[in-house]
Amino acid sequence: MIARIQSLYLLLVAALAVGSMFFPFWSFSAGHVFLVHDLLPPALDDQIISATSFSGRLFSPLTAIAATSSVLLFKNRELQSRLIFLAILFFLGDLFSGLTAAHFMNEHFKTVSLAATHHPEAGFFMLLPEPVFLLMALKGVKTDEKIANAYKRL
Repeated sequence: MIARIQSLYLLLVAALAVGSMFFPFWSFSAGHVFLVHDLLPPALDDQIISATSFSGRLFSPLTAIAATSSVLLFKNRELQSRLIFLAILFFLGDLFSGLTAAHFMNEHFKTVSLAATHHPEAGFFMLLPEPVFLLMALKGVKTDEKIANAYKRL
């Protein structure tokens, strides 16, 4: 189970997903620093920013759970592949929710005429390698399937 390379990739994805929850996703500086963060409440009282921050709180742990549970399903490669695809969808939801919150916070600063500078933070950069690792894990599962089918023919 742990000796397979896709298990390592999936555990890295789970660690990155959990780690991204503890670091800010995006930061805005307008005299005061405002952060888009999974665990902290939103800096502004806006419905859309609150909803996207809440969805980021959901998608990060779901990505980690899907990646970790797919490590444990090493005997059922079809279900493992489906869980990896589900983890990719959760990753996309996490990324889009963070970017949406950052976009609407930027729009808020534009409407109140504050000159705000913004830039991505560590939480954003921790998310970026996740799809690469998930696709590499999926490739490892496909390789395992080919090896298992080759042994079945013998």
